[in-house]
Amino acid sequence: MTATTSTINDLIQNQNPFAGHIVVRPQQIWGKSFPDVPSINAHASNAVFDAVEKIRKGKRETVGITITAEKGLGKSHIISRIRHRLQTEDSSLFIYMSKYDNLNQIKSLFLQSVASSLRAFGSQKVMQWQEIAAALINEAKQWEYTPQQYISMYPGWLSKHSTKAITHLTESVLKVKPEITNPYIVKAILWTLSPVHINYASYWLSGLELAQSQAEEMGLPNPKGEDREAEALSTVRQIIDITSYYRVPVICFDELDIADVADNGFLAAQVIASLVKDLYNSLKQGVLLLAMYPRTWEDQIKALPEAEAVIDRLVSDQADRQPIKLSFLNSDDIVSLVSQWLQDFYKEYQQTPSHSLYPFNETKLRELGKERPTVRSVLKWCADNFTLTDPDKSQDVHPVEPHFKAAVLNVDTAINLLIEDEVAIAAALRVAFASLAKDKVEVEKVKVEKVEEILANKADQGYLNFRIVGNNGKVKIGVVVIQQSGGKFIGAALKRLIEYEKFNLTRGCLVRSKKINPGASVPQECLKILLKERGGEWVRLQSEDIKPLLAISSVYYNWRNYELTEEQIFDFIKHKQLAINNPLIREILSAPSGQEPTNLTYDGLPISIPQPIANADNIDLNL
Repeated sequence: MTATTSTINDLIQNQNPFAGHIVVRPQQIWGKSFPDVPSINAHASNAVFDAVEKIRKGKRETVGITITAEKGLGKSHIISRIRHRLQTEDSSLFIYMSKYDNLNQIKSLFLQSVASSLRAFGSQKVMQWQEIAAALINEAKQWEYTPQQYISMYPGWLSKHSTKAITHLTESVLKVKPEITNPYIVKAILWTLSPVHINYASYWLSGLELAQSQAEEMGLPNPKGEDREAEALSTVRQIIDITSYYRVPVICFDELDIADVADNGFLAAQVIASLVKDLYNSLKQGVLLLAMYPRTWEDQIKALPEAEAVIDRLVSDQADRQPIKLSFLNSDDIVSLVSQWLQDFYKEYQQTPSHSLYPFNETKLRELGKERPTVRSVLKWCADNFTLTDPDKSQDVHPVEPHFKAAVLNVDTAINLLIEDEVAIAAALRVAFASLAKDKVEVEKVKVEKVEEILANKADQGYLNFRIVGNNGKVKIGVVVIQQSGGKFIGAALKRLIEYEKFNLTRGCLVRSKKINPGASVPQECLKILLKERGGEWVRLQSEDIKPLLAISSVYYNWRNYELTEEQIFDFIKHKQLAINNPLIREILSAPSGQEPTNLTYDGLPISIPQPIANADNIDLNL
C-alpha cells in the first residue's frame, strides 16, 4: 500500500523503531529479535556456523570461539543472529548464559541456564528438551514420530500404563545408549513430553528440588543440598552429551565484563573461562562461544593461572590464538543497517515511504561512517533524530517514553519466561517502590519513605528480597518473590519471612502466582503463621500487573546506555502513575486480608505447550 506523506509523518510522530533498542536484552536473544544485516561482522557469526558444520560432519569435536569488541559494537547482536539462524535448522541447539548472580556456585547456575535454554523452542516449534526426548525414543524404538505426536500420545500412555510407560521408555533408551551413566537424566528428559509434567521435569533437570510426593511420582531422586554444586557439572556434561547425539550444542556466555568477584578472587570472565576449559576437555562435542571486551581478555583471561592452556581452548580454531574482533561500522554498513530497520518498521505498518531511508538523509548517514561508530551509537543517533523537520508537527515527548514503549513490546514477547524470573520481578518491584519513596508518596495509608536491603548473615542470605519502610519507620514490610516449585526453598524463605524481630519487620509479604503444594508441610505451616498469626500477606502475582514494572525496570537499569538520568525515569514513573496506580504495588501496601489469594495457578502447569497434532497416530507401548 502506498501511503500519503501525511500518513507516514503521523506514524513517525507516534512511533520510533530505534528507541529502546540501544541495549540488547536476553529476551531479544530468545524471542523476537531486531532487524539484522548479516553482512555486518559476518566473519564472527560465520566462524560459529562453520564450526557447527565441521562438528556435524565429524571433522572436529569441540571448538572454542571468543569474540571481543568494545562496548556497543554489537556482540549481543551477533549472538542474536546466531541463535535465530540456528533456530531454523535441525542440526544444532542453543544454550545461553548471561547472569552470574553467584560466582561461588557457578556450576549450579550454569546447570540452571542449560535447563532454561532447552525450554526455548527449537526448529520443530516445540521446546528443545522435547526435540531431544523425541529423538531418544525414535532411536530406541526405531520409530519416526514427531515431538508433537508424542505430546499427543503421552496422556493416553500414562492413563493406561501410569509411570510404567516412562520406565519402559527409559529402559529402551538405555539399551541402545549403554554409555549413559545416569538413567534419571534420561527419565526426566522423557517426562518433558508429558504436558502435565514438563515444568516439574525441567525444574528437576535444573538441579533443583521437587516436592517429595512429586519426585516419588515421577521416579526422580531429589538432589542433596550439600552435593548440589559438586554434582552440577557432572549433570551438565551428561545432559549436553545426550543432546549432542542428535544436535550440535552451541553454548554461549555473554555479559562477562562485570566486576563481581568470587571468593577465590577471580572475576566473572575468569570463572567462566575456567569453566569453559573444563567443558572443552570433557564434552563429547560442541561449540563454546564467549563474548567480552578486549580489555577483559587482556587484563583478566591472560592473567589466569595456566593462561596458555585456557586460551588454547577459548580460541581453539584461531591460528594466531587471538579472539575474533568485531569491526566498527563504515558508511555502507550504516546505510544498510538503517535501511533494514526502516524496511521492517514500514512493513509492519504497511506503509511505503518516498525512499528507503525516510526521514533520514543518506548523505548525513554516510558522514557518520567517517567516525567509525558502534552499532549502539548509530541506533542512538537514529532514535534521537527520528523526527520530521517541520516544527509545526513537533510535539513534546518525554525522553523516557520511546524507550519504555520498546521495553513494553520486549516484555510482552518474553512474559512467559519473565514471570518465572524472581530476580527480575523483585528488581522491578524495587524500582517502583523507590519511585514512591523519592516523593514520600502515600499509597493505601502507607507513606513510603525508603526501600532497603535486608541485612542477613550468610545462612540467611538469598531468601528475602527487600524491605519497604514507611510512616516514620512504623511500617516495615519484608518482601519475597518466590515462583519456583521446590518445597525446601519455599519453606526456608517463609521461615525467614515470619521472623519479624530478627529482620526488623512489622509485616511479611509473599509475592507468588502459584499454589503451594498442600503436602509440603514446612511451607504450609510457615504460611499459616504468616497469614493468621503474624498479620502478613500473600499477594498474587499477575502478568498484566508486573509487565509495565518490568518494562520501566529494564529502562532504569540501563539508563546510562540510553543517556538518561535516574531523575528522568522516576519523573516518568510519576507522570504515567506506573507505581501509584499499579494493582500489585497497591496490594503489597494495603492492609493484609489474612487469606490465601484466589485464582492462583497450579504449580507445574506448563508455561507453553504446543497444540497436539490432530489425529496423531495413537500407537500402544504394548507393555
